[in-house]
Amino acid sequence: MHKTAKRSTRAIAAGTFALALALTGCSSNNTNNANGNTANGGDASPAANAGNASPAANGDDNAPVTFSVFLASPGQTPTEDNKILKLIKEKTGVSFKTELLVGDLQQKLGVMIAGGDYPDLMSGDDKLLNAKAYIPLEDLIEKYAPNLKKHYAAVWNQIKDETDGHIYVLPSYGVYQGKITEPTYQGPGFWLQKAVLEEMGYPTPKTLDEYFDIIAKYKEKHPDMIGFESLNFDWRVFPLQNAPEHLAGHPNDGGVIVDNNKAQIFADKDISKTYYKKLNEINAQGLMDKEAFVQNYDQYLAKIASGKVIGMFDQHWNFQDGETSLISQGKIENTYIGFPLLYPGAEEWYRDRGAVGTNRGLGISINAKDPVRIIKFLDQMITEDWQKTLQWGVKGEDYEVKEDGMFYRTPEQRANADQTSWQLANKITTMFGYMPKIQGTYSDGNAADAGTQPQEFFDSLKPYDQKILKAYNKKTWSEFFKEPKENYIYFPAYSIVLKDGSAAKLAQSKLNDLQVKYLPKAIMASPDEFEGVWQDYVDRIHKLDIKAYEDRINEGIQQRIEKWSVK
Repeated sequence: MHKTAKRSTRAIAAGTFALALALTGCSSNNTNNANGNTANGGDASPAANAGNASPAANGDDNAPVTFSVFLASPGQTPTEDNKILKLIKEKTGVSFKTELLVGDLQQKLGVMIAGGDYPDLMSGDDKLLNAKAYIPLEDLIEKYAPNLKKHYAAVWNQIKDETDGHIYVLPSYGVYQGKITEPTYQGPGFWLQKAVLEEMGYPTPKTLDEYFDIIAKYKEKHPDMIGFESLNFDWRVFPLQNAPEHLAGHPNDGGVIVDNNKAQIFADKDISKTYYKKLNEINAQGLMDKEAFVQNYDQYLAKIASGKVIGMFDQHWNFQDGETSLISQGKIENTYIGFPLLYPGAEEWYRDRGAVGTNRGLGISINAKDPVRIIKFLDQMITEDWQKTLQWGVKGEDYEVKEDGMFYRTPEQRANADQTSWQLANKITTMFGYMPKIQGTYSDGNAADAGTQPQEFFDSLKPYDQKILKAYNKKTWSEFFKEPKENYIYFPAYSIVLKDGSAAKLAQSKLNDLQVKYLPKAIMASPDEFEGVWQDYVDRIHKLDIKAYEDRINEGIQQRIEKWSVK
């Protein structure tokens, strides 16, 4: 089972706030803008609005202009004297009339579509796409936006709409350069409490045996603790189902593993049997939570928040609300560190680069009076100078530069960035969340934003967390995992669409039902019954039309290789 759409929604939300954590870089901008006349933006021509075009359409790229913007997120509007908005207006002539979401999104979109009342720029949405509310952008980018073309070059074919091959929305996340420095790891891992690691002398488990040995020894000293926790509820079944693919050195492709561009299920393979047999053993030792497979999500989070759980396999974002509760209780020592356990001979692939978010970001509407000016503006904003301004701030005000060229913030600057009132006057958090952005590192080695600069992240931590990281000789939590490899062009395979009612969809659904039922049964069985339960489970899997499921995934992989590869 994969993360499902919930993962991407949370990832976008988390990214919006994390990347805008210190939304402020140097203000020297030397981008040379090519002058040009208004252009047809693709199939939906803006030419009809040429009579109302701004001065920029006739060659003045810095003439004052105001663009209307709708963003499908609630939030607070920046102050009228917002520093970043003033800087943008001073350097580019561009101002914004921005509307943030109030109330129900679907109702708001319905009203917009019914009246054809669209602003110049809109956040990407399937409903607006279906209403043909955006203009195609690829011709505008090719002619007027060399920086955007370079930015999206590696994913150019991936960001095209599957229905007609046009680019309607400029993705806001998933395009990386340089090194991935995200310090707060959100992905899958085998987690252990910091207090446990501290008491046990800061071990670094690398195998299942080493991991469960730590849990066993700690629980022996603290019998009131829960040894190993799991979850098998609703769509959140990945804490139980996904571990074998990572132990065997595969990224998260959902219910399949992919070798040499060919997918197959792993539920019935030895990599799964080995893992669940181990869970069967630790259950017999009294280390498995007896309620793990009958509890709901809220009960699972409540156990995490109690500080009683020694460890679990999960994706960090899935249990983070429990950690937030622990921190609010002053129990930071009961929060967790993840470890990338592996089978012998496997190569680690726990961390991955988030896939580019097609049709999620900013698009230009069919009502926009000057698409050329808009695309030129966005082309300026993706340059490194402007990205530093948008993500770090203004040098000397919001961040400083060491002699070696690395950016950092003073305690006062760090404290400012945490205050809502300061943010509203010095950042454009919500809007930047939807804009094209650099992720990773700049050409000078600095992280894209303050929140992902390793030393800056370390300096912002509580003393207890700094002590733990120092003990492991690390600056961030992500450093417990290897830097993510380049995604395969098809990744993630779990996002390949299975049509409702199809043989592939039916097989996937029935396979999941078997896993939900039989994996707990195998784990909770007495050790001498495990083999029989496991064989019954595998036999039932083989009665399903698994080939239909695998064939559809493999068809999707080949289609993506063919259509998404940049020639």
